[in-house]
Amino acid sequence: MRKQQTNTPLTPYQQLGGEPGVRQLAERFYDIMESDPAAADLLAIHAQPLTGIRQKFFEFLSGWLGGPALFEQKYGHPRLRARHMPFRIDTKLRDQWLLCMYQALDEQVTDPLLKMQLRSQFTALAHHMINSIDT
Repeated sequence: MRKQQTNTPLTPYQQLGGEPGVRQLAERFYDIMESDPAAADLLAIHAQPLTGIRQKFFEFLSGWLGGPALFEQKYGHPRLRARHMPFRIDTKLRDQWLLCMYQALDEQVTDPLLKMQLRSQFTALAHHMINSIDT
């Protein structure tokens, strides 16, 4: 007996190619952060080497994009704003983060609609992370 196919839309995680695609996006994001002088302030707030944070970011993106909730399984609820409170995040750092993410999306995501949706979601997330007024 054949199973009836459902019209359930694919998650962004699935659209990106699952684990390999999401890992590639996370890795490319940090590659850009490490190599683009325009992201120097953002890089400076990250502990070196970036190996651990690269893995945590992949785990976060996995669940956030509709795949396995790897981050939550290891660390509990992401509580992103609370976890980032020790760092002064202003519009300058937000813009540097978005610079890296937009470039990673431009390089890694070929579907225009998915790219637009992800840019919108990442933009909202980055705005949410601001915890300091520019001085």
